[in-house]
Amino acid sequence: MAEDNSSFNKDTIIIKPYKKSPILLRMIVLVFAMVCGIYICSICLQQINANNAKSLSFEVIETPCQNYSINRSQIPYLHYPKPTTFNRAECACNPVRLFAILSMQRSGSGWFETLLNSHINVSSNGEIFGKKDRRNNITSIVRTLDRVYNLDFFTSASKNECTAAVGFKWMLNQGVLGNYKGVVEYFNSQGVSAIFLFRKNLLRRMVSMRANSHDAHAKILNGIHKSHTHSPDEAKTLSEYKPMINLTTLVTDLQQMELATKKALVYLNSTRHIVLYYEDIVRNRTKLEDVQKFLGLPFMELTSRQVKIHKGTLGDHIKNWNDVKKTLKGTDYERFLHADDLR
Repeated sequence: MAEDNSSFNKDTIIIKPYKKSPILLRMIVLVFAMVCGIYICSICLQQINANNAKSLSFEVIETPCQNYSINRSQIPYLHYPKPTTFNRAECACNPVRLFAILSMQRSGSGWFETLLNSHINVSSNGEIFGKKDRRNNITSIVRTLDRVYNLDFFTSASKNECTAAVGFKWMLNQGVLGNYKGVVEYFNSQGVSAIFLFRKNLLRRMVSMRANSHDAHAKILNGIHKSHTHSPDEAKTLSEYKPMINLTTLVTDLQQMELATKKALVYLNSTRHIVLYYEDIVRNRTKLEDVQKFLGLPFMELTSRQVKIHKGTLGDHIKNWNDVKKTLKGTDYERFLHADDLR
């Protein structure tokens, strides 16, 4: 038995466990690492391209027009409107300045606006706040201003897409003084320049107001009311009416006019503005150069076809002239009796 066992042990085959090839394992790990690396790199490249595209898009939107020759102090007053009603095309990078003519009725603002509109690059859109629904409150006022200054408000004065200055006439009794805080905030935040236009001789303004009010009802010119005219014959016809001035309220009325002017200058003093007087423009046309400089416009000779209605001395246009002279004698307003404009 002992021999048999010994013989079995010698002939027994010992089977060792299989060992994997180290080269194969290394190849598997290497391939896996390469696949992971390629995947991670592709993800990173996609993110980088997306970020570059976003930053490029942002730059085009935010800074479409660059003009490094412009005085930096003027940048807040330069705008690049994007109208919703038309395309500015090749003029998209032409800056537009915003303005408002602040005045009172029968102070020469209509004549002054026609002068401005004779400039090829100016659009002044008239008395837009004459309609009450546009000035019910500061919200409706701002909504209207936004339309005008985005070049989406069309009137006969609207120029082409290359407008360099856009604005309108705004009478002081059309929501300016009643909403002055909101108006000042809007003007300053949006870079709107104010042009104050007043009349020194308030008695002449009163005569013009009375005569215009009379014609609104009488319609002297063939049943048609005209506040302004281009015809010398029509101007002569309109001037034939001589209003009777109320002596009882004369001084008080003049004081109220003066007060409205002072309020406007105080309330809107913090805005960028220029103050003009009708009589000064009549006597010295270089004042119009000052306005063009103020608006950053190329200089042009400004013209108007409007014809002055009440020419000559003031006494020729007041029915109770002698009584008016007596009433104003010795008051602060006596000077109006002797001051005549030359237009």
